Formats: sequence, C-alpha cells, structure tokens
Amino acid sequence: MNPYLCRNCLRETPSREAGAARAPTICPGCGSPRLVSHPELDQLSIAHIDCDAFFAAVEKRDRPELRDKPVIVGGTGGRGVVSTACYIARIHGVRSAMPMYQAKKLCPHAVVLPPDIARYKVVSRQLRAKMEALTPLVEPVSIDEAFLDLTGTERLHGAAPARVLMRLAREVEEDLGITISIGLSTNKFLAKLASDMDKPRGFSVIGKADAKAVLAPLPVGRIWGVGPATQAKLAKNGIKTIGDVQNMPLDRLLRAAGEDGMCLRRLAMGEDNRVVTPSRERKSLSSETTLSTDISDPAVLERHVREAADTVARQLRAEKLAAATVVLKLKTANFQLVTRSRRLARPTQTARDLLDIALPLLATEADGRRFRLVGLGVAVCPPEETQEPGLDFGPPPDNRRLKLESALDQVRARFGSKVLGLKAPNPKADPPPSARKPDRGK
Repeated sequence: MNPYLCRNCLRETPSREAGAARAPTICPGCGSPRLVSHPELDQLSIAHIDCDAFFAAVEKRDRPELRDKPVIVGGTGGRGVVSTACYIARIHGVRSAMPMYQAKKLCPHAVVLPPDIARYKVVSRQLRAKMEALTPLVEPVSIDEAFLDLTGTERLHGAAPARVLMRLAREVEEDLGITISIGLSTNKFLAKLASDMDKPRGFSVIGKADAKAVLAPLPVGRIWGVGPATQAKLAKNGIKTIGDVQNMPLDRLLRAAGEDGMCLRRLAMGEDNRVVTPSRERKSLSSETTLSTDISDPAVLERHVREAADTVARQLRAEKLAAATVVLKLKTANFQLVTRSRRLARPTQTARDLLDIALPLLATEADGRRFRLVGLGVAVCPPEETQEPGLDFGPPPDNRRLKLESALDQVRARFGSKVLGLKAPNPKADPPPSARKPDRGK
C-alpha cells in the first residue's frame, strides 16, 4: 500500500496505521487534510507550477484589508477586460478575459484594481529564483507559470522531486506571500493538466499507468492546442471527450482531424515528447491600451504612446534587454489595425530613444481618424548584438538618458511603480524629436 505524504509538515504516514480500519484523512502529526498518495509519487519528475490568481494574490498580499474581499485586476475603462480574479470573485462567475462591465454586474461589490505589471514581475523573478535553485531546467511559460524537470536531482536535494516541490510550495507561501498549484507527472502535457485539477494550493499527480484513465472522461478541449474551432470540427465527427480520441480507429480519426490526428492520438494516450527547455529567447516587448472611447486628439494619443514607451523601457532595463526596432500600433474605430515600425540607429533601453522614433510615426497617422487602441512595441536585439563592444547597458556615466531613467527606476521601486513617468514635452525645454539634436553623450 502507498504511504501518504502531508504537504503541510511533510510527514509520511502509512496507508493504514496499526489498528486503523481505513486510510488516514488527516495527518497524524499536524492534523492537516492535505495528504497526497500515488503509486508513482517518488518516480515522477516533470512538474508544472502555476500561481493561484497571481495578480490578485499579490494585491491582497500587499493590501491585507483586501484579504476577504473579491478582487478583480484588469482594465478599469469601459472596454477593459479581466486579467485576474481572486477565488472569491470567481465564486460569482468572474473569469479571466471577461469584459469588465460583465464582471462588475456579476460581482458589483468587488474591488477593481488596474494591473501593476512591474510589481508582479518582481514577485515572478523571486519565484523563478526559487525554482532555479532546485533545477537548471526551468521553462517559464508566462509571468506566473513554468515547467520544471527535476530528473536526477534526488542526490542533490536528498529527496524525491515530489517532496522537494512540496517544500517549495511551503517556502513560496512563507517567503513571497502567494500560493502555487503543482502538477507532477511524466511529461509536460500531463503535468500542466494536473496543475489545473486541484486549485488553489493544489498538488495533483498523474502517473504513467493511470494517465489514460484520467484523461478519458475529460472534454477534448483539454488537449493542448485544441481550441473552440477544432472542438466544433471534432464534435461533428462524434469526438467530444479525450476517450473518444483514444477509442476511435486511427483511419477515422485522421479523416476527422486531418494532419493533426496523430498528435491528438498521442496526447490522448498521455504521450508527449516535448522537453523542458530552460531558455526561451525574448523577441519582443509591448504595452498597449484599449481606450474607453474612440480618440482622434493627437495630444491624447501622444500621452498614451509616452506611457507605453515608459513601460516598455522599464521592462527592457529590468530584463537587461535592448530594443532594436520600434513598432507603433493603432487600431481604428472600425477595428482596422495600423502598425508602423522603424529600426533604431543603435540598441537602446530608454523611453526617450523609443519616443524619438514613435512620435513622428504617430504624427503621420494622427490625421483625424478615431482610434480605439494605441500601443508601442519593440523588437529585441539578438543576444550577440547586445554583447558587442560599446553596447554595455550598465548604465555608463556618459549616457545621460539611461542614467536618468535608471535612477527613476530606483525611485519607483521605493515609492511605487506609478509615482513617476514621462511627462508631455515642454516646447522650450524639450524640443520635439524632429528638432532635437542627437545625444552624443557629452
């Protein structure tokens, strides 16, 4: 019989204590009901870690008065959408990507907060550091989730991956003030599936032997890569559950799913040969705003471009990256997407340099048309370019722009991320980009 492991105190309990009539429901040591038992628990090493309602969790951690209240993080304007809803708000039906007006109708007493991505990224980096202390094979998927491969780490940590991950979950709660859910399995697909099965503060296990049975009753949409369009296509051919994919003759499956049929079959059987890749090269960064009303005023559009440039530049400095190309993004009132881009003369990390490119592009496009979205993005230069001589972003003492903006980063870190930003230019003190002389670092 398989022993039970307590996620709270990490005590191992036999499946039946001497004289007990049935398996334990609480830990004999600490009284916690958070017990885990699985025949393959100590043989599995691929994990998926997902933060629980991450943005809302950070807000509640930093504002204890919100602990027992429904909290929604997202766009607060008329066209805003929900980024994250805490679990109290989810009880009322609020979900990520839901229009904010609909979320407010479902949960009118919720506290709605705009996202503070810079603050969330600090916590994300702290969590990633904890994961990388366990294994070099950490593959970030987004700001709040990652895959880990702990194969062969038993000797290093003196424990099987399952126990190491339970310790990690406890440390994250104690040190970072947020909670995580963990899925443990034989591959990435099953690990990701497992982490969604028991939230929040979950720890779910899918072994190789029970994978097919666990998958069979689930809707086919739970398979990685199967979206609404594919689900509708499969449903027309009688495929609604993963079990239908498992049991359908291969020739019929291929006719129903086309070239994706073989991949569907493998995943439905719990097979996934993707490896955990520790480095995922960042290729771009962007910041955009959906406006509450359609705007044609060039001054208002410029203000949003300045805010976006400020946000993107801070991301570049935080991640030690540099922009090679600037992209202006606009969406008209009738949903026509307009993008304009230009390559920088040299890589940069400053908002001022980004604006030197973006503002002239905006001036050309702000021709009286009304826009519902405005944003700015950058293409990041390849690592080999940022490491060339002369491209040390450290910040050099003769680079006044970078030195100033790096100093502002420190002020924001101390007093809040929104305390300072780039103001609209003073025509006398700060000439427009077209009239501004090149910064030669003197």
